[in-house]
Amino acid sequence: MTSSARNARTTGSARVDRHGPATAPVPGRGPLPDADAVNRQDALLPGLDDEPDVTDTPAGPVPRRTLLGVLVTTAVVAAAALVAVLVTWEPEPTTPARDLTRAEADRFAALRVTNHRDVRSGLRITVGSGAGRLDLVGWVDWALPLVYLDVGGPGAGADRGLVQATPTHLLTRPDPTAVPTAAPPPLLPPTDRWRLQERPLGLGPLLDLLFGLAADNPDLGAGNGVRWLGTATAGGAAVDLVQGALPGSGRTAAVRSFGPATPLPDSGREGRQGAGTTGPPSDAPRSGTPDRADDRPTGRVVEGHPRYWLDRDARLRRLEARLPGDVPVAVELNRTDRPVLRPVAALGGRPGLPRQLTAAEQRRLAKVPTALRARGAGPVTVTAPVTTSRNLRAAGWLSWTGAVAYLSVADLDAPERRTLVRHGAAGTLRTRRPTTPADGTAEAPARPPVAAPTVGWQRGRADDLDRLVGMTLRPEGIDLTAPALRLREERLAGRTVDVIEVRTAPAPSRLWIDRTGRPHRLELRGSGGTWLQLDVHTGPVPRLPPPPPR
Repeated sequence: MTSSARNARTTGSARVDRHGPATAPVPGRGPLPDADAVNRQDALLPGLDDEPDVTDTPAGPVPRRTLLGVLVTTAVVAAAALVAVLVTWEPEPTTPARDLTRAEADRFAALRVTNHRDVRSGLRITVGSGAGRLDLVGWVDWALPLVYLDVGGPGAGADRGLVQATPTHLLTRPDPTAVPTAAPPPLLPPTDRWRLQERPLGLGPLLDLLFGLAADNPDLGAGNGVRWLGTATAGGAAVDLVQGALPGSGRTAAVRSFGPATPLPDSGREGRQGAGTTGPPSDAPRSGTPDRADDRPTGRVVEGHPRYWLDRDARLRRLEARLPGDVPVAVELNRTDRPVLRPVAALGGRPGLPRQLTAAEQRRLAKVPTALRARGAGPVTVTAPVTTSRNLRAAGWLSWTGAVAYLSVADLDAPERRTLVRHGAAGTLRTRRPTTPADGTAEAPARPPVAAPTVGWQRGRADDLDRLVGMTLRPEGIDLTAPALRLREERLAGRTVDVIEVRTAPAPSRLWIDRTGRPHRLELRGSGGTWLQLDVHTGPVPRLPPPPPR
């Protein structure tokens, strides 16, 4: 897949596509020779181009076409042999399973520590098989912690696209029109179309598995059902194949024992449902097979735990396990592919280097209420992943002089309607109406009609969106004396801004303030743990409608 084809999948700064034509190199294999390479080889053979093709004289020069064929054949055979040497995941079939030696047990017990030390790793994951298979490519950062993946494969269907996840939250950016082949995600993730979802897509147990690789588990090691199954080769280095407890206390329930695969249904959607099935795992033997190494044929996999390919430096290179629903998963880790990851805005953005405020930054923060009131009024947009069932987008106006906010709110899960919201002296009022062509899309709603409805307005319980709007509309309510940190520098609306976090109660807030002291974005950490953003823009503001009659 070319980089231009990959750009059809996501926007933003894209990483170079790793998928190529049929002759592209694969891990551990050199590239097959192309025509230019062969011509260069010809140039190294003096007089070859000057010799005539001779086919009937055995003692004559070697024909050029014959030589080219020999070169290509030799390259193919050599490359295939090299792959066989560099990547051999399975151990010798006659290797007997046994208990770990002390050195092997120490390396296995150090697996999670090594992951913490390395911080990040590249991932290439296969979940399921056949028509229900998912292919995922990306990275894990155990320090943040964050998993960032591109989802593809024949079973992805409408779930193709990007995923960012923490141990508690999963955000997706679906792109059902994208090509089905997974590729490394863009290092600078797109800023639009992210939505908070339940932890699924069949990915919940898989994410538990990945985060569990760096979880604190003092029981990891020998004497906990861990067995050495043999040696293999990965990247030219010898690795041990070990089977044992999942390295993450409390997460073992997410993974079932490794054993004979149950074929997935021959349907992408059904395969996904199978991958997402939850239920109590069973460590009991299946089909009457004893769950003890001594009772199984030599060299076969011991049921009950995942399998790990571990190198001599205690780095995990590969992992195989079974997810609920008896779905097989294979994870290959590229320990040299370790870029710095950037969480999307809903997950807080990049961590930066938090520090105490300088005196100038403290003064600019203290003047935020004055700076907002000085603007008088302005257009605003809101991105609010409140819950997995309420991914909101809003557009409208705020008037600080009139203490009024008027918004049109769209829910990504209900694009057929809009909710008009008015904040003012009378409190917060809402009314719903069907979507019209003038209302824009759910992802980018248009601003509300200036001629607002006069009936149908109701009061409701305040939610996180109301809190964010209220905090922006009445910034003097922000406790600017609370502890504050300068998190990082960003570029927003063509300006350099400082992102300052104020540890207000009951939830922290963030203000994006430029060097003149003008705030451009306000963020609030919602009750669900994600960050909601309100951007203040420059532009005309119409005369906002008066409060509806009571």
